[in-house]
Amino acid sequence: MSPPFRSIPSPNIWHWPEVYESENRAQDIDGRIPAELQRIAPWDGRTIVDVGCGTGYHLPLFASHAHRVVGVEPHDPLVDAARARVVGLQNVEVVSGSAEALPLDDASADIVHARTAYFFGPGCGPGVSEAMRVLRPGGTLVVVDLDVGASPYGDWMRADLPKYDCAAVESFFAAQGFDLTRVDTRWEFADRATLVEVLGIEFTARTAARAARSIPGLGVDVRYRVHSRRKPVGLERI
Repeated sequence: MSPPFRSIPSPNIWHWPEVYESENRAQDIDGRIPAELQRIAPWDGRTIVDVGCGTGYHLPLFASHAHRVVGVEPHDPLVDAARARVVGLQNVEVVSGSAEALPLDDASADIVHARTAYFFGPGCGPGVSEAMRVLRPGGTLVVVDLDVGASPYGDWMRADLPKYDCAAVESFFAAQGFDLTRVDTRWEFADRATLVEVLGIEFTARTAARAARSIPGLGVDVRYRVHSRRKPVGLERI
């Protein structure tokens, strides 16, 4: 039986999964984030856990080279959608659970990955501890999140979240022993209507309208932070 957990709502994908799917397709069209993840923690032949996997958008990418992929998601409708996405992929399973109560054994994974899910800074310590529990010695927790300090996307985020403290967030991860890299990406949308629709689920109406007016075409530059922490192998015996 899985341990009890409380789910933290993610309003964009919970309420508008179809629009969020369009957002996923538009993100990082050059594949710079997967390249950085492979540099930090290559998953070839390994077991990778995707925490807050949503509809499972990234699971097939991991499955193409990993030995085993586990998607963990707290919201039942998204669990169902993720399972439907990976039908036929024998090395993938999707389970119901949260970052604070991963339904996985100790030392059972090589990589724990979370992208714009749960690990947003101060307050996510329980999830960090859980990730360290399920990682094997030498395994890596990788957290991918939007860089709120980078223009233009970060400007719009700060307009809606004026109390967000970029320095405090980065200091939290540094104090927890994470390394930090930044990845500049490009989002490209199929058409103007999709771009406007995605902005509408990410920002307040006023900020979304301002963002749309400032984008002349179908693309926008977006920077990410990639925080990574390796689980120690152990003390050397002498």
